[in-house]
Amino acid sequence: MPTVASRSELERLLEDDVPYGDLTTEALGIGAVSGVMRFSARDPMVLALAEDAAAIIELTGCRVELFAASGSMLAAGAPILQASGVAAGLLRSWKVAQTLIESWSGVATEARAIVDAAKAVAPHIAVACTRKNVPGTKRFAAAAVKAGGAVMHRLGLSETILVFPEHRALLGEAMLAETVERLRRAAPEKRLVIEVKTIEAAVAATVAGFDVIQVEKFAPAEMAALMARMSLIGSMRARPIVAAAGGIHAGNAAAYAAAGVDVVVTSAPYLARPRDVQVQIMPAAAGQRLMTEAA
Repeated sequence: MPTVASRSELERLLEDDVPYGDLTTEALGIGAVSGVMRFSARDPMVLALAEDAAAIIELTGCRVELFAASGSMLAAGAPILQASGVAAGLLRSWKVAQTLIESWSGVATEARAIVDAAKAVAPHIAVACTRKNVPGTKRFAAAAVKAGGAVMHRLGLSETILVFPEHRALLGEAMLAETVERLRRAAPEKRLVIEVKTIEAAVAATVAGFDVIQVEKFAPAEMAALMARMSLIGSMRARPIVAAAGGIHAGNAAAYAAAGVDVVVTSAPYLARPRDVQVQIMPAAAGQRLMTEAA
C-alpha cells in the first residue's frame, strides 16, 4: 500500500512519541501479550493518511489489514483497519497512527465540504488549498487536500509565480506591463499570477497580460461585478483565469461559485477539527471471537 511519507519520516514520528521505550507497558510486563487493535470512524469523515497510519503500525512488527483507502467517505462506525501483534507493538504505534488519521481526516473532510458546496453550483470550478499548513507538514497536508477532492494552490515558492502587492512595493515605479515582460523573460514556461484588491487593479493586471488574477477578500457580490467587467474584456481578448481568495469556507463557497469565478482559494481546511477515530485494543483470543461472531 503506497504511503505519502517515507519509511524514515514515519520512523521519526514513532521516535518522537516513544524515544526511550514505553514505560507503562514495560512496567506492567504485558509487552509480549498477543493482541488485536481496531480503528473505526466514530463520526462521518473523509478518510486521509490511512496508508501511512497502517505503515506506522507495521513498523512496530504488527500485521495490518486496511479496510478503507484515503479519500473514502466513511459513515459513523465504519471500519478503517485492524492490526494484530504483540502488545508492545500495538501500544507503541496506537496514538501516533490514530492522531495521524484524525488530524488529516479533519482537513480532508472540510476540503470535501467546500468542494461539494462549490461544485453543486458550478461543477467545473476548482477548489485550491493554500500552502498555509503547519510548517513541516506539507507532505501530509497535500495528501489530505487531495483526499478531500481539492488541489494545492501552491506547494511553495519554488515552482510558481505569484506577484503580491508586497512584491510590487519593492519594485518601485515599475509598470505592470514591464513586470510581465520581466517575468516572461525569466520564466517563460510559467503562468503569471497576480493578487489584486480592487476591480480597477484586476482590470489593469488583465490588460498588462497576467494569466491569473487572484482577488483578495472580495465579497461574492463584488466578485460578480468583477466577472461582469471581465466578460467585457473577454469579448475583445481571452480573459485570464479569476481566482477568489480570502475567507472562503464551506458556508460561503457556493456564493463565490455562483459569482462565476474559476477557482476558489482557501486555507479553511487546515483549521478544521480532527475527526474522531475509535480505537479498540483487546487480547488476540477476544478479537478472534468477535471476528467469528461478525462473520
